[in-house]
Amino acid sequence: MPKLWTGVTAGNTSALADDFNSSIRFDKRMFRQDIEGSMAHAAMLASRHILSDEDRDSIIAGLAGILQDLQDGTLAVDEQAEDIHMFVEQVLTERIGEAGKRLHTARSRNDQVALDLRMYLRGECDEITALIKKVLEALADLADANKDTIMPGYTHLQRAQPVSFGHYMMAYAMMLLRDLDRLKDCRRRINISPIGCCALAGTTYDTDRRMEAELLGFDDICLNSMDGVSDRDFAVELMGDISILMMHLSRMAEELILWASWEFQFISISDAFTTGSSIMPQKRNADMAELIRGKTGRVYGDLMGLLTTLKGLPLAYNKDMQEDKEGVFDACDTVKMCLQILAPMLATITVRKEKMMEAAQKGFINATDLADWLVKKGMSFRSAYKISGQIVSMCMEKGSVLESVPLEEYRKYSDLFDETIYQAIDLKVCMEKRISEGGTSAASVEKQIAAVRSVLR
Repeated sequence: MPKLWTGVTAGNTSALADDFNSSIRFDKRMFRQDIEGSMAHAAMLASRHILSDEDRDSIIAGLAGILQDLQDGTLAVDEQAEDIHMFVEQVLTERIGEAGKRLHTARSRNDQVALDLRMYLRGECDEITALIKKVLEALADLADANKDTIMPGYTHLQRAQPVSFGHYMMAYAMMLLRDLDRLKDCRRRINISPIGCCALAGTTYDTDRRMEAELLGFDDICLNSMDGVSDRDFAVELMGDISILMMHLSRMAEELILWASWEFQFISISDAFTTGSSIMPQKRNADMAELIRGKTGRVYGDLMGLLTTLKGLPLAYNKDMQEDKEGVFDACDTVKMCLQILAPMLATITVRKEKMMEAAQKGFINATDLADWLVKKGMSFRSAYKISGQIVSMCMEKGSVLESVPLEEYRKYSDLFDETIYQAIDLKVCMEKRISEGGTSAASVEKQIAAVRSVLR
């Protein structure tokens, strides 16, 4: 395709340079945003009498035809074009003639690409938000079905205190609620229009930037034209938010992998989301969860790549900024794939309640409750802590658990012990008496589930 920027230069770049310079291989995915932006631009130009109504109508009809043809596959993007903006303009001019050449009045590719990217990422925010909500639904359902399922809670990967599996699931739900909030806030900063900033200094034409922004669904305009074309904070912020989201998904995936292992056997992941070994017939590998964990590093890399690209750029636009799109596109694609696989994987896991209870019983996770019982009988916490530790040590030596220690054995450590100790250290009682807001009791978990579902509604 001929180069629309020939003028002071003849445009006789080498084929190697053309290929190196081209961005159409990846920016072609923004064809809808590019065309919609151009329609709004034509409407604005006509409203300011910079473009005739006849040219406006011809341009908008031509652009609508191109959009339809691209969508139904009757028109293919020519990858010999330099970028999606040049491709659309050249096809438009071929179809409607001279009017197509007037479309680029009072704008530059600098503000055009910033516009397209903001519009595209605005849509990506909405898609990612919808997918997060699917995962939240699965977590809420799992929690609701398991608010009484006892399992060990861990610190330092050591069994610590009894919690419900429902409470555990709600911990991840809270992380995802924060991710939703971050994306909502990020979308607000994405939704600022750069169109009309032109190359960097604005334009001599009497344009109406706010009209164009309103037509395209933006909340405001970039107030400084140099910043408008060179700002990629919104892309960095979205990638940062996605990186935090991927961290949460990776932590969840790690626990699913552990819990599905033979050593834990807390859950079983559906065959639909596991693979086998090519040599070991007994294996059920949690490959989908492992890939989520692995792809987190990829998203982190995308973020660091863009931060590094931007760190030394002078104002305003520089060709380096062409490197923004592949990373942010990849980060968005990756997180959407991970969310799409995680929601049904969570919805189909089998919770092995008996294995969780067995681990809870063998972990002395009611030792804190033993100490608390002594404190309520009048003993200082530090003394109660020491006695509880000594009893646990005795149980470990004998291969027993706190619930099976005879009362006379307890009384060797303190005369305060009586029959009520056994109810106090019953695991279900231990879990249910943690009634503080946000705790692991069934009533508390129900409130957490209700909070999540209120957001989903």
